Amino acid sequence: MSTWSPSSWREKPILQQPIYPDKTKLDAVLKELKNYPPLVFAGEARSLKEQLANVSQGKAFLLQGGDCAESFSEFHADNIRDTFKAIMQMAVVMTYAGGLPVVKVGRLGGQFAKPRSSNTETLGNITLDSYRGDIINGIDFDEKSRVPDPERMIKAYNQATATQNLLRAFASGGLADLHQVSKWNLDFAHKSEVGEKYEALAEDIEKSLKFMEACGVTSKTYRTLRETDFYTSHEALLLPYEEAFTRQDSITGDWYNTAAHMVWIGDRTRQLDGAHVEYMKGIKNPIGIKAGPSMDPDDLVRLVQAVNPENEAGRLNIIVRMGANKVGEYMPALIRAVEREGLKVVWSCDPMHGNTIKSSNNYKTRPVDAILTEMKQFFQVHKAEGTFAGGVHLEMTGKNVTECIGGSFTVTEEDLSSRYHTHCDPRLNADQSLELAFLIADSLQDANK
Repeated sequence: MSTWSPSSWREKPILQQPIYPDKTKLDAVLKELKNYPPLVFAGEARSLKEQLANVSQGKAFLLQGGDCAESFSEFHADNIRDTFKAIMQMAVVMTYAGGLPVVKVGRLGGQFAKPRSSNTETLGNITLDSYRGDIINGIDFDEKSRVPDPERMIKAYNQATATQNLLRAFASGGLADLHQVSKWNLDFAHKSEVGEKYEALAEDIEKSLKFMEACGVTSKTYRTLRETDFYTSHEALLLPYEEAFTRQDSITGDWYNTAAHMVWIGDRTRQLDGAHVEYMKGIKNPIGIKAGPSMDPDDLVRLVQAVNPENEAGRLNIIVRMGANKVGEYMPALIRAVEREGLKVVWSCDPMHGNTIKSSNNYKTRPVDAILTEMKQFFQVHKAEGTFAGGVHLEMTGKNVTECIGGSFTVTEEDLSSRYHTHCDPRLNADQSLELAFLIADSLQDANK
């Protein structure tokens, strides 16, 4: 570690980075960002790590969810509020029905950059740079939009700052009060079977709260009834931006990424000798590593040991993304390799990325049934291996979108065109997310029998 610095990643091979045509402008923007205030604080990241240590021991469950890629055009307080409500709905279902505290982490306040399968995109006879997220370039298919622009990093920071401020207000200003549990239900979710199931659960919670109040336990006297801890996360993909917000903690002297409480490495950038792994080695935030079907068990062990050499509980979250019906084939070997070395990790399931398909009308979508199936298999494998199924990692929104097909409030392929708003990958809407939450709650009950 003596050779690590926030910029030592620059000496390593790197993937998934834009090429900025104006280096002078890039350097000026990065210099400006280095003087901007942090979005989160080191002490908050340490608190999240403590809670994730409980997750790694089966004493809590991690719920990580939010946008595939935040956009400048969809930025609105109502969208942030509705996603917060949807996450709170899911958390209360898991806590009440599943019997475990839920650690809430949003893919919000910084999730702007996206890896791409190709550096270019072709329509007709025109080929342009791929869209890499609003922090890098624009989604419109024209030459000007697709040129990487460093100024976008400043706009992303300003939007992330406003998002963080609003999330803090929601978490501590009354919206997270358990007495609001029936008001977290979004209007369109009332119309489905799963919405009715949630309303019945909310009634049970309200009855329990009234009993507790009669015993003198109220939201005025107990913070946990009126407030919640809500953390943020994003993929640490655009390393020049991440470096600008890597600051040294004045209390411990350790380095932290102050743009999010948790950051992760994607399945495309987890090379052991690569820049992204090098960057993660030196920061003390909780971090994630995506693990798809191509992950070799021995490589995973080497990655875990490289980024968490002290084997610190709560430091590392392995986010498994296999695809429905592949979990049983690939995940047991990963678990056994990690267990064999005695490594302390959180095992989390990303049931989204392995289940992306093209619909007959040419929309990128994800079947809810496949998402539910992968989640079930994740719990089944962990039960068979005697390990803890620790969390879920979702691309979701509180908006009434039609991007994933199926669910109890059925979205068909014909419905996709009506409210397909994502800038990148399809997201679960609140109703579909709630359906998954009930499945997770049932699975947690079963795992604890």
